[in-house]
Order: sequence, then C-alpha cells, then structure tokens
Amino acid sequence: MKKNILKKIFGAGVAAGLLGLPLLVLAQGGVQGGLNNLRVLFPGTGIIGSSSLAGPNGLIFNIINALLLIVGAIAVLFVIIGGFWYVTSAGNEEQAEKGRTTVVNSIIGIVIVILSYVVINVIVNLVTYGF
Repeated sequence: MKKNILKKIFGAGVAAGLLGLPLLVLAQGGVQGGLNNLRVLFPGTGIIGSSSLAGPNGLIFNIINALLLIVGAIAVLFVIIGGFWYVTSAGNEEQAEKGRTTVVNSIIGIVIVILSYVVINVIVNLVTYGF
C-alpha cells in the first residue's frame, strides 16, 4: 500500500517537473521580448493585456484579470477533484454522480471565466483604442 502511494507521489512530482521545464528555458532572458513581438503583430488587440492603461482604469483592469485568473485556477482544481472523486468511486453511484456533477460544473465555470476575460478585453480595447 505504501509503495503505491510513493509511486503516485513520485509520478506526480515527475509530471510537475516536466510541466515546469519550459519555464526553466525562459529563466535567463524572460518572455518579455516574445510578448512585445506579439504586440507588434496584433496592435491594440489586448492579447497580452493593456499596459497602456494608467490610473484607476488600469488598476481596475489588472484587478479584474487577477481575479479571473484566481477563479479559473480554482475551477481547474475542482475539475481535478471531481475527476478524482469519479475515478475513485469504486462502484458507488452517489460518489460517481458527485464527481461527474463537479466536473461538469467546473467546466461550465471555466467557460464562463474565459468568456468573461474575452468580454473585458474587448470592452477595454474598444474604450482605449476606439472602434
């Protein structure tokens, strides 16, 4: 039993390490050059966020984006939790239904967060750059 738990923890650590590998590649120079290149290709689209906003408007925009990021991360966490409940239900219909419902509601939440991000960026770009 203990070996299985250690194998799972080790596997999760290896997976997390592999997912974090691209960040190590950008550790020396950072990503700012690449993001600025995207801004040149798509001016005024808000792909990277609107750094030209100053004052209270920029502060509100940054707070909203930070909150959307936090809510999106929580929704992804609930997808993982619901999937775990569903997989470990072991024939228990209530547990399986609880996991299935959690996953579906979390995916709906992720879609709402993505749509909110798009709507906010479109509104900010329309206000900042006009039609």
